[in-house]
Formats: sequence, C-alpha cells, structure tokens
Amino acid sequence: MTGILSGLWGWTADSLGLISWIGFLGCTAYFACPQDGFKGLFISLFTLCSGVLWALIIIHGSAVVQHLDIINYVLTAIVAFMMCLQARHTLLSFVPGTFIGACATFAYQGDWPIVIASLLPGLLFGFGMKNGGLWLAGRGVKNKSIE
Repeated sequence: MTGILSGLWGWTADSLGLISWIGFLGCTAYFACPQDGFKGLFISLFTLCSGVLWALIIIHGSAVVQHLDIINYVLTAIVAFMMCLQARHTLLSFVPGTFIGACATFAYQGDWPIVIASLLPGLLFGFGMKNGGLWLAGRGVKNKSIE
C-alpha cells in the first residue's frame, strides 16, 4: 500500500504543482505519531500547522531585527520552547510534528501556502498508507486462517 500510494502521491504532487518531498514529511508525521486512526490524523494535522506558524513567527521576527544576531538566537530559543510547551494540549502533543512543519517552512523559505498545500495531502496519503496497509495485512491473516 505504501509503495502504491507513494507513487500516486509523487504523480499527484507533480500534476498539481505541489512539492512531493514536503508531502512525504506530512506522511512521515502520521507514521511517526504515537496515536493511530483519526486521533493521530488530527494531532498530526494540528502539530504540522502549528509548526508552520511558529516558523513564520521566527522568519518575520528575524526580519524585524535583521542585523542583531543575538536577538534572532533568543527568538529562536523562545519559539522552540513554546513549540515544546504547547504539547500540554492533546491536539498539539506531537512535538516532532511541530518541528516537521517548522522545518518544511524554513526549507521552503517561508512560502507557507505551498508548504501547507503540500503537507496536508501528504498527511492524508500517510493516513491511507498506514491504515490501508494494516487493512491489507489483516485480510492476509484472515485468508490464511481460512485455508
């Protein structure tokens, strides 16, 4: 299932002008999230999107104080702390998802619309990969028990 949907995602991303590797980060977030099912999907969604927002805060905050490196380092430290602190809330509890969203935003130089447009379908493909694979694996076990 993962192979089929990975190929389909690559074609979809290319056809729609999305960034396939960013979509694979969304996919990875779902695979890595400790929660499964729709709860894991929503936790991954909220953490990825919060990471994009935190990255934008750093990007725009740094632009305000361009030549004051120490201020930029302090801003980064405060935001990284906040990214971890938000994990007290269930929907924001997957810290790696937050950092994945932020890193994708930094890597694509703050172009958040394309980052979000690529992350979210990738997240859905990840949901399909994992749950489709589990479904297929379950069917294989049931079919073998019939034999």
